[in-house]
Parts: sequence; structure tokens; C-alpha cells
Amino acid sequence: MTIDLVIKNATILTMDENFSRAGSLTVKDGRVDQVWETAEPPEALLGTIDTSQVIDLKGKTVVPGFVDTHSHLLMYSQFRDQANCSSPLNQSISDILEKLRAQLEKVNEDEWVLGWGYDNTLLKENRHPTRKELDQVSTEVPIFIRHTSVHFAVANSKALELAGLTDDTKNPKGGHFGKDEDGKLDGVLYELPALEPVQAAIPTPSISDMADLLGEGAKDYLAEGITTCSDAGVGLDLGMAEYEAHLKAVKEAKHPLRMRLMVLHHLLSGAFKEKNAETLNKEIQVATEGRAVLDSAKLFQDGSIQGFTAALREPYYTKPEEYGELLRDQEEFEEELLDLHNRGFRLTIHGNGDKAIESILDAYSFVLNKNPRAHHLHRIEHLQTALPTDLDRMKELDVAGSFFINHVYYWADRHKKYFLGPERTARINPLADASERDILYTLHSDCPITPISPLFSIWAAVNRQTMDGEILGEDQCISVEKALQTMTIDGAKLNADEANSGSLEAGKLADFAILDQDPTAVDKMAIKNIMVLETYIGGERVYRKEG
Repeated sequence: MTIDLVIKNATILTMDENFSRAGSLTVKDGRVDQVWETAEPPEALLGTIDTSQVIDLKGKTVVPGFVDTHSHLLMYSQFRDQANCSSPLNQSISDILEKLRAQLEKVNEDEWVLGWGYDNTLLKENRHPTRKELDQVSTEVPIFIRHTSVHFAVANSKALELAGLTDDTKNPKGGHFGKDEDGKLDGVLYELPALEPVQAAIPTPSISDMADLLGEGAKDYLAEGITTCSDAGVGLDLGMAEYEAHLKAVKEAKHPLRMRLMVLHHLLSGAFKEKNAETLNKEIQVATEGRAVLDSAKLFQDGSIQGFTAALREPYYTKPEEYGELLRDQEEFEEELLDLHNRGFRLTIHGNGDKAIESILDAYSFVLNKNPRAHHLHRIEHLQTALPTDLDRMKELDVAGSFFINHVYYWADRHKKYFLGPERTARINPLADASERDILYTLHSDCPITPISPLFSIWAAVNRQTMDGEILGEDQCISVEKALQTMTIDGAKLNADEANSGSLEAGKLADFAILDQDPTAVDKMAIKNIMVLETYIGGERVYRKEG
């Protein structure tokens, strides 16, 4: 028998149904061969193996490779080369302008100055930058910066001109163009439909360049122990070019991640309108030799809480006239979902506000009444303000979820002060309520909205500590074991891949991460400080921490 790798003297959290622990395991042909409770496999087996294939972990911890069910790998990879306008790095609008001036020195004559990550609520001015302020950097070179939520942006005069936007341009459905006191465009773009004209004017990078960027960005994912990644918006900004870049990156081994593609609905009603889910999935697998698959059809039904555009049943805390709005009329929304459902697509829908969550559940009820399907795995993304009644309906309809748990740390203090008020903020991301109902759910960072780190997301779910140090909604904390499950075996279940991934059991893929400490044994507040030492995919080491 040929054994490719032996891990011994380890603390192995198998994440099987019994949350079993083990001391050693063997790998053969990219899969787990056997898992042993003992610190070493039987002596007779070790005697037949080349010692170079044996790794003595000396008590270090092994966990299944983390399953990232919602992030934006391509967007993150592109942002890495843009001006970092985020806070607290930048304290004021003038700080952002300095970052843009530095970026201006780097770009070629025909390129745009692009930036990402500004947060108006963390800036000294407590507002968005304006076109006039961006014009201070340049009126000749187009400038476009994305908000930390990516649901908003600011453009300078040149960018607005190239996009064909004027003071008389009508607001698109589901978005609007900011105006100053004189009724002129102030450069602020609210929600994705308002961003579209400007983004359409930005020169599209080559497929090869984007594939290379994906390879670079993936290195940061591997360093966090991620082995399976779902890009939650393929086609969001650049349409088919994003889809082709993903296929090229995987096919040409720019990175080793197991990729899942959540394809934007407008591609499925456009370039792929003649394809059903089975056909498209086969095409993706053939093009990537099985290393990428179709995940789902991705749609949006509201915006962002921190931009007052998430659709709520009750008004915003400091703006009692504002409720946000649904992005789609219900009847039109339901008919599109039914078409996608009938074509075999799994549906993944962005819903932050409780009104949007209600709308999504109404649509799922409509679809499933028209065409029932067992184990459909339709899901709702983010679920910030889901109420107990919403969770009851999710359970009834067998709808899964992916909670944006990092929101608790990064935004809850401002939700409490500006957006939702103390009572609603205390129960954002109601994980304990979802667990009590045995709803299938996972956690996510929505990277690049917040930094990619499964261990941080686990820490956030276990502790619910805000940036200001408050423990928010302690009754919604979950156990370390449950939080680990959401990032491993439950992620695999959400991907309908639990037979292959998510736990370390004989016959499953040898995807795992080596940690310097056991998350179940350290102080709960220390979980986010645990280091990923190595990452393996298919039994091959794809990351090793320097030093």
C-alpha cells in the first residue's frame, strides 16, 4: 500500500458528526486514508513509509480546510492594487485625497485612479467625499472610489462625464445619484444600479491580468486555512469577463483553491439564458478539469444597513422617514426566481433588512409551491436583521443561510448609534436562534467588505464583541464547536459536498489546516489570535507560514 503522507502527534478535530478527536491520520491519492485515535498509526504501517512523508506536529492542531461560503475573491484581488481608502487607516477626507494622489502617480495615462474601503461614518467629517473634493486630485484623470460596503461610491467630474451622467440623468430603479443643495450631481452614487454607468466606463482588465490577480489574492485565502471558496458575485462588476477570468485562473493553476461560482442573475438571463444549471455546471467542470463548479444564481433584494438602503419593516433609528427599499417588484422578482428554479439553479439572495428577508421568503414560498423540490438548498445571504418569525419560515421552507457575523465587530457600535438603535442591534445575526431551529447556516466575512479570516469569524460568533469592546446580544453567542462546524462541515453541507469535504474522515478529500493552538482549548477571546501554520489541499501543502 502506498501512503503519501502521515500526520502524527497531532490534535485532530475531525468535525465528524460526533466531533471526534484523533491523534494521527494518513493520506493516499489526495484523500484521507485512515484516521487514528492514537498519536501514531500502527508501528507496522509506519515501518513501510519513507520518513520524509511523516510529519510530527508535536501537539499542533489539525482542522478540516475552512469552507468559505461567501466572499468576493476577484474583487478582493483587484482591490489589493488600488488606493486603500479604508478607516481607521484614514481619519479624514483629506487623508483619502492623499492616498488618491499617491495612486495617481502610479497609473498610466489612459488608466483610472481607483480606490476602495472608505467608510463615511468613521471619517472626521462623518459624510461621503464629494466630486469636488476628488476633483482636487485631478479633473483630467477619472477617479472612482468604492465604499466599504461596495454598495456606494464616489466619482469625480471626469468619471461622471465618461459615464454620460448629467444633472438631468434620472435615478435608476433601486439606486440614486447624490445631489448638492443646488440640485447638481455631488458625485456620490447610492446602490449598485447607480454605480453601473460609471463602472461600465472603466476599462476592463484583460482576462489574463484578472487571472493573475486571482492567483495573488488567493495566497491570502490559503494563509487563512481556506481550501474551498465561493465567489459570491461572478459578473457583478465586469460581466462575462469575471466568469472567464475565474475559469482561466483555475485551469492554468494560478491558485489551488477549490472554487465555486455564484453567477449573477443578469448573466443567466443574458449570455447563459439558454443554459440550465446542469449544462452550465458541466461546462465549468470541463473547462477547469473539475476544480471549479457552479454554486448558484446570485441576486440582490436590498442594499446596506450602513447606507440606509437595506429594506426594514420599521424605520431607521435616526431617520424615522427612511425604511430602505426593495430592489425588485415582488411579482417580477418571483417570476425570475421561478425561471431560475425551473432551470435547476440553486438560488442565493442578498437580504440584510428584515423587510427584504420577508420578501425573499415570500418569493421562495411562491417558487416552491409552483414547483416543489426536495433539498433545494436555496439560501439567504447576510440575514442581519432576521426576526424569529423569519427564522421559523426559513425552517418551514428548508431555506439555508449564511450570516455576515463580522458585522457585529465592525459595525454594531454604529448600528446602535445611527442605524438600528440598541434593541434591534442587540439581535443582529441571531445565530443562537437559528441553531435552536436547526437551520443549516454558515458564517462569512464578505471579504473585501471585512478582512478574510475564518478564525476571526468564529471568534465573532462565539464572543459577539464590538469594536468598542461591548458584548452585544450575549444570548445569541454560539459555542466554539458550533462555530467551527459552520466554517467546515456545515459549509460542506451548504455546498452539497459533505460526502467529499468538511470533515477529516476516511475517503474524504485531504484538505486541512494546521493551527498553532486548539480553538476549543484556548480562552474564547484568544481564538482570533490563533495562527494558521500550514494549509493542505488534496494532501499537498499549498501554504506554509514563514518562520
